Amino acid sequence: MRIVMFGTGPFAVPTFTRLMRATADQVVALVTRPIDDAGQRRKSAANPMRDAAQALSAASPAGSALPVLAPADANASEFVSELRALQPDLLVVCDFGQILSAECLATARWGGINLHGSLLPKYRGAAPIHWAIYKGETTTGVSVIHMTGKLDGGPVLTSASTPIDAEETTETLEPRLAKLGVVPVLVAIELLRHWDGRSPIGRTQDPSAATHARRLRKDDAVLKWKRTARQLANQIRAFQPWPGTYTLIPRDKGEPQRLIVLRAMAVDSESPTTATPGEVVHIAPNALHIATGSGLLALEQVQPAGKKPMPIDAFLRGNPVKLGERFV
Repeated sequence: MRIVMFGTGPFAVPTFTRLMRATADQVVALVTRPIDDAGQRRKSAANPMRDAAQALSAASPAGSALPVLAPADANASEFVSELRALQPDLLVVCDFGQILSAECLATARWGGINLHGSLLPKYRGAAPIHWAIYKGETTTGVSVIHMTGKLDGGPVLTSASTPIDAEETTETLEPRLAKLGVVPVLVAIELLRHWDGRSPIGRTQDPSAATHARRLRKDDAVLKWKRTARQLANQIRAFQPWPGTYTLIPRDKGEPQRLIVLRAMAVDSESPTTATPGEVVHIAPNALHIATGSGLLALEQVQPAGKKPMPIDAFLRGNPVKLGERFV
C-alpha cells in the first residue's frame, strides 16, 4: 500500500517512524506544515515530523530522502493535483493542523485515516488531551477514524484506552498516547486493506455524545479562584506546558506580582469554606493554601515572573505572603 503521511507535531512521530520501517507498505511522501519565519529563527525544532523524516532518510540503507511537501493550503487545487500524481492508496493523518477536504481525501484509493488523541466522540477538536485532563477524566485513549469532511466525525475503525494518572499532566500524557496510537493505526490499515470499499466499516459515532475540545487560548491560563480546588488542580495539570496557569499577588506598592503555578494539590476539595476565593488561609514554612469556591488549593511548585521554577518553601522564603491576602 502506498501511503502519504500528513503530520507536523510530535504526536505523529511514533506512528510515522513505525510506518517508515514497515515492509508491507511504503510511505511515499510526508506532507507537513511550512516553517514560518519565527520557526526558522528558533533554536529548538519547529517541526518534529520534518526532523523525523530527515533522520529516518539519513539512516535508511539506500540513503534516499523521503519527499517532504509543505503546502500553505493542503486543499488548494495545485497541491491536490500534486498529491494525486503520487498515486496514494491511503492518507494517514495525525497532528497535522489542517482539515482535509473531500477532494483531497479522494486522491487516495481508501481515502484517509486520522489518529486522534481521545476516545471519540468525546473531545473532538484541536486539544483533546488538554481538555480531558481539565474536565477531570480518569480514562482517555486514542481513536483511528476513517476521515470524512466533518471534524473528527468519521466512523471509528479502532481505539485503545489508558488510565490518566492522578498527577499526570498533558506534557507527560501526550507522549504516552502517541505511542499508544501506533498499533491502532496498523490495525486500521489492515482493516482497509481487506475492505471492499462499499460495505459499512467501523463504528458510527453518536453525535449526541460528542464534546468539543477547542484550540487553547492565552487567556485560558488565568486561575479563577471561584472554581473548586479540584477543578483548579486539573487546570494546572492540563495546561502544561502551554498556556500554563497563573495568578496575581497584590502588592502594597507597585503592580501585582504574576505567579505561574506549576504544580498544586486540592485539599479538602469538597469542603465549603467561609474564606473568600483567592484568600490565603494557611501559611507554613513549606505550605501555602488558598481558598477556592470549594476546598483549598495547596501550591507546591511555582515560578515568579522572570525567575526559575521553585518549590513553595523556596518561594515563601524570598516572597512575603500574609494570611488574608487575596490572590486574583
